[in-house]
Amino acid sequence: MDFRFLYHRTMYFIINPGKAWEVVHREERPMRFVRGSFFMPLIILVSISAFLGSMFFINTTLKPMYSVLSAVTAFLFLYLGVYASAFTVREIMRALDLGHDFLVAFKLVAYSMAPIFLSLTVSRLFESLLFINALGLYGLYIFWIGMETMITPPDHKKLPMLIATVVSMLIIFLLLQVILSKLAETVYFNVFA
Repeated sequence: MDFRFLYHRTMYFIINPGKAWEVVHREERPMRFVRGSFFMPLIILVSISAFLGSMFFINTTLKPMYSVLSAVTAFLFLYLGVYASAFTVREIMRALDLGHDFLVAFKLVAYSMAPIFLSLTVSRLFESLLFINALGLYGLYIFWIGMETMITPPDHKKLPMLIATVVSMLIIFLLLQVILSKLAETVYFNVFA
């Protein structure tokens, strides 16, 4: 894992997403590279943050297994959410006749979620800073720029693409949050408590 690449790529997307998307569009990196060098390290960071925040700041009377389940839930939430969102974005692209490349959809979703990953890292560690997740909305701008660069839709398809993507991602992440939190609570209170 190249931490230097992770740092530079993340900062590049936050500071200058237009140039970052141009670089991503020119390079021929496989999904394995994007997943291993960018996506996985960031969700592991969020998971560690969820573990530490749960262990030290949320409820110290619970057993440590609650913190482990918190970290696993955070990991699965983001991992499954990004893959389900990438699949949905690919289907939206297909419906709008903009191509159907899963790698492009995966890159659009994974890179545009960089602000969300960073804000979740802080808010999962310190629950009182939950409002910081609003900074994740910057990911919509990153997605918009990426959509223009990676799939170059005509003007009349840009807004429908963005709206369909946002609505579908909200539904996916809401469902995952409900299902995974219920599952984690059930496992904790029935097995470990």
